[in-house]
Amino acid sequence: MSDRTANLLGAVGLAVADRMAAAARDILNRAGETPAALVVIGHGTGPSNDQLRGVLGLSHPGAVRLVDRLVADGLVERRKGHDKRAVALHLSARGHAVREKLLEERIAAIGPLLAPLTETEQQQLGNLLGKVLSAPKPGDGERRRLCRLCDKRACTDCPIPADCSKSG
Repeated sequence: MSDRTANLLGAVGLAVADRMAAAARDILNRAGETPAALVVIGHGTGPSNDQLRGVLGLSHPGAVRLVDRLVADGLVERRKGHDKRAVALHLSARGHAVREKLLEERIAAIGPLLAPLTETEQQQLGNLLGKVLSAPKPGDGERRRLCRLCDKRACTDCPIPADCSKSG
């Protein structure tokens, strides 16, 4: 492994994370895992608090507080789950609209970083990134955490398909 390559990848990772966080703050006036929660809940599987907690890597109280804020903001609704004890989380109409804006702005925020590359170079980078991201083992909780802000419509051949409806 090249230390230079690892260092550059780390810098690019921070640039991407900073741009995504700024876009999310502009849209939601919130940071942290709030944007990821909206994206994950918006997949439409009706995750429970515990499933959401697993994907986001939060403590149980942290997940409960996050969902409480999302409900208070009118972005998320609690509905009956698969059994009488479970609560399923779903986006409200406003939540869907905010989620769409988050996904659009995420891509728009990252796009300028790719602008210096030709289309061929962008395709090559995409192939290399897919190879790097396929490293986590199937079923690993890290896979779900990596995809927590992904727009699955943009990545139809995901190198790390993860069932976000499972905790872990």
